[in-house]
Amino acid sequence: MKALNLMVIAAAAMFSISSCSTVPLTGRSRLSLISESEMRGAASLEYSKMLRDPGTKVLNNADAQRVKRVGQKIQAAITKYMNANGYASQIQGFAWEFNLIDSKEVNAWCMPGGKVAVYTGLLPVAKDDAGLATVMGHEIAHAIAQHSSERASQAALAQAGSGIIGVATAGKSSGTQEMISQAYGLGAQGFVLLPNSRKQELEADNLGLTFMAIAGYDPATAVTFWQRMANASKGSQKPPEFLSTHPADATRIAQIQRLLPQAQRYYNSTTGKPIR
Repeated sequence: MKALNLMVIAAAAMFSISSCSTVPLTGRSRLSLISESEMRGAASLEYSKMLRDPGTKVLNNADAQRVKRVGQKIQAAITKYMNANGYASQIQGFAWEFNLIDSKEVNAWCMPGGKVAVYTGLLPVAKDDAGLATVMGHEIAHAIAQHSSERASQAALAQAGSGIIGVATAGKSSGTQEMISQAYGLGAQGFVLLPNSRKQELEADNLGLTFMAIAGYDPATAVTFWQRMANASKGSQKPPEFLSTHPADATRIAQIQRLLPQAQRYYNSTTGKPIR
């Protein structure tokens, strides 16, 4: 019990000192133990390394140009939104890149600093520019919300808690130490890391809807995109939602449907502010 109290006190202290940045649009305070500038520097190096890898085939065809065009429209929408809403400093230092990678994997991602990759396996599911804007807006939203540095901060905090547990149980038997350590590990994963990961996914959906709307893509098309994604993954072994890093398909789609009225207010916005 003392170990748990120590862990809670340490976690609360670290959180109150470090959680001083705010996620655009949602207003959520995020944990910031890890420097975002360091994350961007590391991401830039890894992205360049990936592009130079002999096993990576970067395309420069019509589809690749479409990915760049949609990406640049999302980039312009984000710049407009961030400038109009007092978050301009949070995208200073972004060095945007949009590349299409030849791969059957149905995937896309964005590293800190705006380094985006889309795999050709995603294109049939995306179908059109609006579908691409949905998934690219979502992935880029992770970078705008600084989710990578937040996850790294959460992992560091969990590791610190594990160290506190070790010190607090030093006088216990080895069996007791192992039992408490395992219980802490399951608790940190099941009650902190995984739920926060799912919250970040839903938060990225929220921001992504707004960004695609400002870019001129109807946010209502996001519903049909995620329905297609759900159908594409049917038959795959998925863990229960509470053990997953991602929300269940039904949870994601239901939230998007709830957020549509808010996102529609930004549709065709020329200012980055919602249309009244």
